[in-house]
Amino acid sequence: MDWATLVVVVIGLTIGSFLNVCIHRIPRCQSVIHPSSHCPHCLRSISVKDNIPVLSFLFLKGRCSKCFKHISPRYPLVEIGTATLFMLAWERFGWSASFLICCLFFALLLTLSVIDLNHRILPDILTLGGLLGGVLCSPFQDPGFFHWNVLSVGMLPFWDHLGLSFVGFVLGGGLLWSIAAVYRWISGIDGMGFGDVKMTAMVGAFLGWECAWLSVFLGALLGAAIGLIYIKIQSKGRRYHLPFGTFLGMAAVAVALGGPEFLRWYF
Repeated sequence: MDWATLVVVVIGLTIGSFLNVCIHRIPRCQSVIHPSSHCPHCLRSISVKDNIPVLSFLFLKGRCSKCFKHISPRYPLVEIGTATLFMLAWERFGWSASFLICCLFFALLLTLSVIDLNHRILPDILTLGGLLGGVLCSPFQDPGFFHWNVLSVGMLPFWDHLGLSFVGFVLGGGLLWSIAAVYRWISGIDGMGFGDVKMTAMVGAFLGWECAWLSVFLGALLGAAIGLIYIKIQSKGRRYHLPFGTFLGMAAVAVALGGPEFLRWYF
């Protein structure tokens, strides 16, 4: 591992530590800034030496240094996951505007995926905030990385990305909203929350409508495969609510890293 990749990994671990704060506090409508990091059990502040990503968890054997209660392994897993995603973005894009935008996108996806897995909600501050961020970032994306027009030859003009981002979130969110509306009309029940629609719109704002639709398709396949196995093992009912946002997040990461090439090959 070269020094640049090592720096990216360290930054990823550090940001992953902050994402853990967001994952814990945002569903509880708490500030992610104040108060400082504290134990979720005894609420005592965590010292700097006990707040080193991954290493502190291992050194303390997964327990709080003050009350000695177990800390969820989710914390180091999110930190490692963030570092891994940042490293993949670095290998895919190198030092570029698209690398920074991709890191922002991956951080949003990871946070939303874990929150949806734990609470079955997708907070507006992340989905709608991410949608706005995707639109604002789109003009600075390197041509050809995200908003690749698979039906044309060559790169799109720099500022056309802004328009594609707008079309991406409209068509991306619109697709999932249409599916949910048709399902409700046929079955009479809600098969999908509106938070999933907003998250898909966010994906479209970052990746464009083609890759947003591909993310929905792959997310549905993942949800069907993993969800059916889980329902079978846990003996859940057919109407058990699966966290589609989690599967959509996993699919969107894969599409962001390799989706444009797949779409070009397909067409």
